[in-house]
Amino acid sequence: MGREGSRRIGRTRPLNAGGRLALYGAGVVVAFGAAFGLAGAVVPDSVVAGWTERSGEMESHGAHGGPEATATSAGLKGLSLSAEGMVLTSVAAPAAVGEQGTLSFRIETTAGAPVTRFARTHEKDMHLMVVRSDGAAFRHVHPTLDAATGTWSLPWSWAEPGTYRVYADFAAQDGAAATLTRTVEVAGGFTPVDPAPSRVSTVDGYTVTLDGDLAAGATRPLTLSVARDGAPVRDLQPYLGAFGHLVALRQGDLAFLHVHPEGTEPKAGDLGGPAISFQAAAPTAGRYLLYLDFQVGGTVRTASFVVDAQPGAARDGARNDGAQPSPQQTTIPAQPQDGGHGGDTHDETGH
Repeated sequence: MGREGSRRIGRTRPLNAGGRLALYGAGVVVAFGAAFGLAGAVVPDSVVAGWTERSGEMESHGAHGGPEATATSAGLKGLSLSAEGMVLTSVAAPAAVGEQGTLSFRIETTAGAPVTRFARTHEKDMHLMVVRSDGAAFRHVHPTLDAATGTWSLPWSWAEPGTYRVYADFAAQDGAAATLTRTVEVAGGFTPVDPAPSRVSTVDGYTVTLDGDLAAGATRPLTLSVARDGAPVRDLQPYLGAFGHLVALRQGDLAFLHVHPEGTEPKAGDLGGPAISFQAAAPTAGRYLLYLDFQVGGTVRTASFVVDAQPGAARDGARNDGAQPSPQQTTIPAQPQDGGHGGDTHDETGH
């Protein structure tokens, strides 16, 4: 899965396969979840399917059009394997770490017919997000559709064992949009990450700094600045119709929703940076795991952060976690994601 950072700051707890329960993300995305403790907690598909997906969607379009949403009108997404009359089938994938194979699935109607016609959103017909239950090993990839069978697939292998959540984020050609989720178990014992708050991430020689806060029930600006060797990076390339792609997962059930960055949509050949700005609203207080995809020189890299949202509407500019940024503090592993093949993954192996 690209080169995964090796530093994992925070408490860890050993967890073996026999002791785990069965558990089992587009443009620019901010994702939020709740309810279950992320490190070491796993949720079966039957529970995921039973969660009620709230109506509506918190979406801040910025200059891309549409009103700014607030957290009070937000509907959490990515909590169910069915929505809008569509179902995410079981996900087939290699069962063991290091095994080379294919990850595949279908979107079907509730009557069992394959959905084969999709509307392009943010330059792709399907956005697939995969993340381990503790927030590690995050990937955002784009599988390929076999229109004859309705099967989406891409080459795949797992670098580490654990319980993974898989999200299919898409819009059908009839206009129905959904974010559907399943879980996949990868055999083997692992030590889950218990991430500590951090606003600075380093990946492949780049340093990304997060400014801004999350507050429950309020929309707040977030700015992420990219530097290399201490100098601001000003040659960010458009990726999925923007200069950055942000995903945030609340430490819990990992439901997610969409937002767009501020500013106009870049054209091919445009360059941006060093700052990328977003508007984000946390539905409740709690810890959030953030991932920023950015592209320089044709390579997509992912930086990760951990931020605490405080109860109520925090005042503008106030820090919520009480900690100063520390370049020595790394959260969940940050990793480069090299442009690849076979389903348009960020790397060449499906890692």
